[in-house]
Formats: sequence, structure tokens, C-alpha cells
Amino acid sequence: MTSVQNSNLILLADDDDNLRYLTMLQLKRLGYSSHYARDGKEAVSMVERFPYQLILMDVMMPEMDGCEATRAIRATELRLGRPSTPIVAMTAFQDQVRCIEAGMDDYLFKPILLDDLKKKIAQWLTAT
Repeated sequence: MTSVQNSNLILLADDDDNLRYLTMLQLKRLGYSSHYARDGKEAVSMVERFPYQLILMDVMMPEMDGCEATRAIRATELRLGRPSTPIVAMTAFQDQVRCIEAGMDDYLFKPILLDDLKKKIAQWLTAT
């Protein structure tokens, strides 16, 4: 675990309790600090309160799906004068175009494998 990783707070938005739990364990194993949201509305609310360095966003969620949440987060960032936080979609479907059009920066396919998660986080946290 490095101090760089500890300073990078990640938000995980996923409505599936089991997948959220497993992904949170993976993030912890990789040495990252993280928060979670159970749906898109909660994710938007958390972005207003905390400065995340990366957001992992499930696409299919109740209340507000990941694409709607991403658009709301981008609007919140503009309103608060914050730079855009990298948002990585987590999806089991081939909907990358929809995710990118909504304002997401990248995507991971479910199930999320530890090595894939590690590479994607390193890619985006190094870029920011």
C-alpha cells in the first residue's frame, strides 16, 4: 500500500449488494480508500460532499441509472467549479457507446476481475 493510493478516494456506485461488497474488498486489497453508493441519486449526493479522484459507476441501477447519474455528476462538477472526475462504467452489457455519450470516460466489464480493476484505476489515477 502506498501513500499515493491512500490519498485517492474512490466512489463505487452499485445497487447489487454482493457485487458492491466484492468490489469494495478488491479496492481495499489494492490499497485504495473508497465509499459506496447504492444507486445513482446517492452517488450524485456523495459527489457534492466529497472530492473523489475516480468513480466506478454501475450502469443498470434503480432510481437513477449510471448514465443519468453521470450526467447529473457532470452538471454538479460544473456548478461547483470542479474538474471532471474520471468515471468508469461497470457493465455486463455491450453499451460502451451509451456510457461514453453520457459522459463516462471508460468502462469495465462485469464480473470485475482484480487485475482489470487494478489496471483501470492505475490508468486513470495516473492520468489525473
